[in-house]
Amino acid sequence: MNAPARKLSFTYAEYLEQERASPTKHEFLGGEIFDMAGGTPEHARLAARVTVALGAQLARRPCDVFSSDLRVRVLATGLATYPDVSVVCGKLAYDPEDERAVVNPLVLVEVLSDSTEAYDRGEKFAHYRRIPSLKEYVLVSQAHPRIEVFRRNEDGSWTLYEAGPGERARLASIDGVLDVDEVYRGALETAAAG
Repeated sequence: MNAPARKLSFTYAEYLEQERASPTKHEFLGGEIFDMAGGTPEHARLAARVTVALGAQLARRPCDVFSSDLRVRVLATGLATYPDVSVVCGKLAYDPEDERAVVNPLVLVEVLSDSTEAYDRGEKFAHYRRIPSLKEYVLVSQAHPRIEVFRRNEDGSWTLYEAGPGERARLASIDGVLDVDEVYRGALETAAAG
């Protein structure tokens, strides 16, 4: 998260009003509105590759794959944010206060960057774990070809599964896979060239 906007405390309705009028996206938590940092070409490329890969695998199933344009709300904590990729299976459930925010993702994906990695691994994941429907949280490294899948166990604990070059990250909740080599093919070239 970056610095909060000017006013000290906002209602969720005020956040939504500002969000509708803004060309950029913001997170909302605890009365504060946070600017979301813009992504690099590598970030956008990796998020798009994950979206396409999952979309192709889920095309004939009752699941939808969404880009970062979809707002997700964590009802237990109040966080409203835009994950890089969201998967919802079955009917979409919406926040009672916000007809554009989904509350029932099955899988959430974040592409890590230097400025967001600690937040995505820590505080944001703590919020996401409070979503009852969430079964898997996927982190896609922007520094190395590595995909991490945090999977919720039946007892509510989480187990980490990692996949690197030549491997596939399995998403058990949707019976899907992310082939690391395919996701990363040419994806980090701009960073390496710079």
